[in-house]
Amino acid sequence: MNRSRRKGLIWSGILFLSFVLWTFLIQTVDVRPVGVNGTDVGFAAVNTWFHRLTGVHMGLYTVTDWLGLVPIAVCMGFGVLGLSQWIRRKSLLKVDRDIILLGVYYILVILGYLIFEMIPINYRPILIDGAMEASYPSSTTLLVLSVMPTLLFQVGRRSKRPIIRRIAALFVILFSAFMVIGRLTAGVHWLTDIIGAVLLSAVLYLLYRSIA
Repeated sequence: MNRSRRKGLIWSGILFLSFVLWTFLIQTVDVRPVGVNGTDVGFAAVNTWFHRLTGVHMGLYTVTDWLGLVPIAVCMGFGVLGLSQWIRRKSLLKVDRDIILLGVYYILVILGYLIFEMIPINYRPILIDGAMEASYPSSTTLLVLSVMPTLLFQVGRRSKRPIIRRIAALFVILFSAFMVIGRLTAGVHWLTDIIGAVLLSAVLYLLYRSIA
């Protein structure tokens, strides 16, 4: 195992432990019934202060919700690439290893999302269409920060043109920043939900990058 891969795996492990600790703290530190319908929220003082600071902006929520289709399109694009290689090369084993790993990685991201949907840690600070929804970690933030860096990684591996790499880097950075800031300020998640999503997506991406 080379030094870069080992370093990536170590950081992935450290961030995973940080995510586990963060999730534990959310359920134990300053837990008060300040959420919608009196649901308990950890780090209540910080979360309610930040929520009052940003307010609720449903227009921004809708925009970032629809833009969540962008990382889904990225996933589908790499899925088509892998399928075309499979068909042309007549064997799944001949599909590029990093593309196969990418498919496994995307499945892990989906599993992470489903697990927290089934075991809610926090509910959103507001009702969505009159219903309570799980909020931790922010699913849109998790999706964006888990998927978009893989686009940059793959472009870097597959394109020899610096201009293409620069355009991809600029797009990924600006899009990801807009989506995270948008979800932060839309008021549909607690601050701790966004932080949790950032930590978990970093864990998953570093794991993929180190192996690929």
